[in-house]
Amino acid sequence: MTNMKKELNMQAESFTPTFIPKQMFIKARGMQFCVEERGDPSGPSIVLIMGFACQMTHWPESLLDSLAQQGHRVICFDNRDIGLSDKLHSKIKVDIRKAFLYHKLGFNLRANYTLHDMAEDTASLMAALEIENAHVVGVSMGGMIAQLLAAHYPNKVRSLTAIMSSTNSPKLPMPELGLMLKLSKTGPSANDMESVTKRWINFWNAVQSPGYPTAIATIRELMEANYKRNFSPAGTLRQLQAILATGSLEKVIRKINVPTLVIHGERDPLLKPACGKAISKGIKGAQFKLIQGMGHDLPEPLIPEFVRLISENVKSRC
Repeated sequence: MTNMKKELNMQAESFTPTFIPKQMFIKARGMQFCVEERGDPSGPSIVLIMGFACQMTHWPESLLDSLAQQGHRVICFDNRDIGLSDKLHSKIKVDIRKAFLYHKLGFNLRANYTLHDMAEDTASLMAALEIENAHVVGVSMGGMIAQLLAAHYPNKVRSLTAIMSSTNSPKLPMPELGLMLKLSKTGPSANDMESVTKRWINFWNAVQSPGYPTAIATIRELMEANYKRNFSPAGTLRQLQAILATGSLEKVIRKINVPTLVIHGERDPLLKPACGKAISKGIKGAQFKLIQGMGHDLPEPLIPEFVRLISENVKSRC
């Protein structure tokens, strides 16, 4: 084990929860969103946007608490169609396999909503919470939403951190269809807790950080808790459709003019490092940090490094 890995592991093991999060339901754009807040309510706000098919409970408590300990007001929430936030009714039926093909060919796809709509969700939530502007951190799909938020609402974003994300360009390496379909399978025989948990564990094993593996028991505990909290396979499908229907962000992100940090895993099998590099190339002055041994997750030993990097980016605008 390298010295860096030893140091990160020691820091991760020493973490003890400090803040009791406040959970609330906020009305925005005619929908109800489940929002969680911790830290100093008068401190600079950090808004975190979670990725595809994941509830806000996927944010490691150690990451949220560490950011709050630095004097920030830390906000996370369930995106539309996931967790305890409102679920939409599908008005447009989409063939996922055809949608992948159309996206890869650069064609526009009709869907129930796009990531542009989800960026507006975030902006509206900020307004409802009386947050004039915030440092925004997005992971995976949430990183794409964060890019659109920074591009469309420049006065609302003080700094941008995109973790294991992409510009969603069809020219970039695509995730393997099999990996995505593992998350979006909706057959009735596969929707009991044990089947869903097993599917998530298999998926997590395929994408997690090989240099910082998470114990199966820990993954199982999180997945079972999330299943009990809420299970929305139809919402997961609509989120996937939204990603494919949004198309490339390349032209949009050229407008971003805030301190931008791109963090990506060198071993990410879902969104390859080229996806993160594309963000840093598209945004003027963006910094790119490639982390060795990191896949497509937020492993506990790397939390101190994530906090350090996010904090440095935040301070560049404070």
